[in-house]
Amino acid sequence: MADMQKCPYVNRCGGCHIGSESYEEELAGKQKWIEENIGKYCKVNGITGMYYPYYYRNKVHAVFGHVKDEIVAGMYEEGTHNIVPIKNCLIEDKQAAAIIETAVQLINSFKIWAYNEDTGRGVMRHILIRKGMSTKQIMVVIVTAGPEFPHKNNFVDELRKRHPEITTIVQNINGQDTTMVLGERNKPLYGDGYIEDVLCGLRFRISPNSFYQINSAQTQALYKKAIQAAELTGKETVIDAYCGIGTIGMAMASKAGRVIGVELNTQAVKDAKANAKRNNISNIHFVNADATEYMTQMSENDQRADVVVLDPPRSGTTEEFVKAMALVKPSRVVYVSCNPETLGRDLEYFKKAGYKAKEAWGVDMFPFSWHVETVCLLTRIK
Repeated sequence: MADMQKCPYVNRCGGCHIGSESYEEELAGKQKWIEENIGKYCKVNGITGMYYPYYYRNKVHAVFGHVKDEIVAGMYEEGTHNIVPIKNCLIEDKQAAAIIETAVQLINSFKIWAYNEDTGRGVMRHILIRKGMSTKQIMVVIVTAGPEFPHKNNFVDELRKRHPEITTIVQNINGQDTTMVLGERNKPLYGDGYIEDVLCGLRFRISPNSFYQINSAQTQALYKKAIQAAELTGKETVIDAYCGIGTIGMAMASKAGRVIGVELNTQAVKDAKANAKRNNISNIHFVNADATEYMTQMSENDQRADVVVLDPPRSGTTEEFVKAMALVKPSRVVYVSCNPETLGRDLEYFKKAGYKAKEAWGVDMFPFSWHVETVCLLTRIK
């Protein structure tokens, strides 16, 4: 395990809590948190932590603002809109941090103004860096308040000259009065406007607005646990509920008979279909629908599933979902949770529907934050 490192911003930025305890203590705390919430339902195995829990974020975001007459980039101070300028964050990719520093220097030298939320004036709002940890491809997204980008060509040329590792640079236009970082319009200024990465042996395209797990190493550990828990033999029909861009379902497809990915977000389904095509996976099918309604419909048509995998948001799933899932009669359910508290609540719903939690595994996806993932296997009570 790595030596403890200290962060100079820990009491101000609120992005993580490096320095308040050792990583070993943090893992023990997360293990306890999982056990307190689901220990009464099943055996909880030891948590999988990171060997080196630093510089793991493949997606790095900073907000632009003014400190006196200088442009700075950083995080909002916890609970405020005061910007804390940050250099060399201990959980963000190092190359990304260096690119942000250069971007700030260039914005100052070209005298481009940062956007001011109160007056609605200025140009530069945010910078977002995304990196393919396997492919080493890097995307830089500059978020502007409108289509204007003064000194755009010189900015792009200079940034590329200082950082030849950059694969693509995109201008994202966000003219809304919103806390959302990205707007809907993307203009590639250099390169294709997207990067690719390899996860679990599969290749994924990542656009500025795509959802993609921020810790590549631990995502592979998490998916490996989920695949092991599913105990696939090559014949099963698997439903990947809340499937997003299809990462878990695609990782399971080679071991299953067929996979049905169900997702409500239309853009995510588009990305999922493109990803399946890119990886020549023919036994996966994506449906743009609500998973509860879709499984209810399946049962009405006398269709069944052998395994259901769900990876819901932090708020967990619903009793309606669990009832609908029970109608398609899977023998195994693999629940990937990012919140032990809602997982504990949901296991009660499963119990009522005739499913028993058998075993769980914690995986630390976000070292030095108050989040932990849990894979929980449930089986149908005969």
